[in-house]
Amino acid sequence: NSFVTRTNTCGELRSAHVGQEVTLYGWIQYQRQGLFLVLRDFQGLTQIIIPQDEVILNLTFFLAFLLQKMPTGDIEVKAETAEILNSCKKLPFEIKDFIKKSEALRMQYRYLDLRSFQMQHNLRLRSQMVMRMREYLCNLHGFVDVETPTLFKRTPGGAKEFLVPSREAGKFYSLPQSPQQFKQLLMVGGLDRYFQVARCYRDEGSRPDRQPEFTQIDIEMSFVNQAGIQRLIEGLLQYSWPEERGSIATPFPSMTYEEALSDYGTDKPDTRFGMKIVDMGDFLRRSDIQFVQTALSYPRGTVKAICIPQGVRYLKNKDLESLKESAKSQFNQEIMEIICRPDGSLKSLLTKFLGEKQQSGLIQALNMQVDDVVLLAAGEHKQVCSALGSLRLESADLLEAAGLVLRDPTDFHFLWVVDFPLFLPKEENPTELESAHHPFTAPHPSDTSLLYSDPTKVRSQHYDLVLNGSEVGGGSIRIHSAEQQRFVLEKVLKEDSEALSHLLEALQFGAPPHGGIALGLDRLISLIVDAPSIRDVIAFPKSFRGRDLMGNAPDYVTPEELEPYHIQVSWPLAEKEAKQN
Repeated sequence: NSFVTRTNTCGELRSAHVGQEVTLYGWIQYQRQGLFLVLRDFQGLTQIIIPQDEVILNLTFFLAFLLQKMPTGDIEVKAETAEILNSCKKLPFEIKDFIKKSEALRMQYRYLDLRSFQMQHNLRLRSQMVMRMREYLCNLHGFVDVETPTLFKRTPGGAKEFLVPSREAGKFYSLPQSPQQFKQLLMVGGLDRYFQVARCYRDEGSRPDRQPEFTQIDIEMSFVNQAGIQRLIEGLLQYSWPEERGSIATPFPSMTYEEALSDYGTDKPDTRFGMKIVDMGDFLRRSDIQFVQTALSYPRGTVKAICIPQGVRYLKNKDLESLKESAKSQFNQEIMEIICRPDGSLKSLLTKFLGEKQQSGLIQALNMQVDDVVLLAAGEHKQVCSALGSLRLESADLLEAAGLVLRDPTDFHFLWVVDFPLFLPKEENPTELESAHHPFTAPHPSDTSLLYSDPTKVRSQHYDLVLNGSEVGGGSIRIHSAEQQRFVLEKVLKEDSEALSHLLEALQFGAPPHGGIALGLDRLISLIVDAPSIRDVIAFPKSFRGRDLMGNAPDYVTPEELEPYHIQVSWPLAEKEAKQN
């Protein structure tokens, strides 16, 4: 309450304040026939009594019921004077968290949506965490907070970038998808430890966990290895973690990319629940099942399965069909189901190929219980794992929708995923390679020689931080040799290194070994507060389609405004006619 004319907020008065004279400011939340009103501000609610000669009984009952639900319910404020500071026209929706409202309406009237207690809580918790992170990095560990440019040039590879026209004909700036090059250049410049709450931009479609503009906790260090970065981040999160969410234990567990793919079918496993993928190849290798034998005859062929606990009880036939159709449509993967009957026998098309002993072994291998459902897949290793990993999550959604709790949103399971491949085949042309993350990632020390002989087998010094099945951070040890960086760009990725000539030149001036990481702040906060979307932890987010529904951006500009940038708009016919009309 410093620097303002109120004495208290609407959420802090308690019985200890009885007898005091107070000054409150806020919005009227409820008003009943001039007898009392409830005042609301960012911190809470306070009931105001307007003096009357007599009080109606039913209003007294309502008043008492309301008070029981409010933290300030032990007190009432008797009004001596009241002043209306501003009027309010009819609201498009009530400012109550339990009132359902469409996201489009919330985005259109975001300044009203921000008044809700949930949005207030989310943004204030975000602010507190960022402040604690600054304290930890700058005050305790000597990091330097440096702002890097927003206007830069296009970077080869990576996500699509927003272009910004300049007054030089044909020349454009690019909005950086991250401060990656700048933070490496800061290490060349001897800053040693860099930190920034960085705004980043990607010109790609919005998803529940993506925005065209987003915020990273960006970090880079000189003379550090992978273990050093990991310990730093674990300490940072422990120090800044909200007390209301309990404590988090360190060090975080770690698994390799191959382990994550084999056991969970994804490089960002949700380890809050089981249903891990089980390899059935050795067990079924001696069977007479033709599709199994066909799959196992290929070099990367495999047979794997997941066991859905109590699937018969909680899933309907249409759910199982939906799961199988999902695997077919998304991964072109056939799925075979196996059900454990109440008498312990198996129901499946596979049972006619398996003897009683083999069926018993199958039950034991999968740890099947009565009413469990097994989904089995055979084929190429990555395809099978990816399909079963997706079905694992879809099954968890179905089980929880039916009432079986698997993933507690108040549990926070952090995990490091390491030893990613350095390069992957391009989807559009598998004979060519692209960086699995970005072209500045250093190869694993044990695989450096393979970089020049067989780059497809090189592991990287990249590491991802995963929380409850979502990637919340990623980083790597960087290439600090100009020669090695040029080789990766020109020989492996077949990129024109001229666009990165400034970085290549900088690396030639005694660049120190360095590495770093970026934490996705929006995604991290959304998981901490259990928000359905990162839009719920950003003050003014873009819509699902990347639009600002409140300010109606992006918007048209006139030809006269475009003229200094040497740009003309070539209108699609339908839009041209719409504008003319």
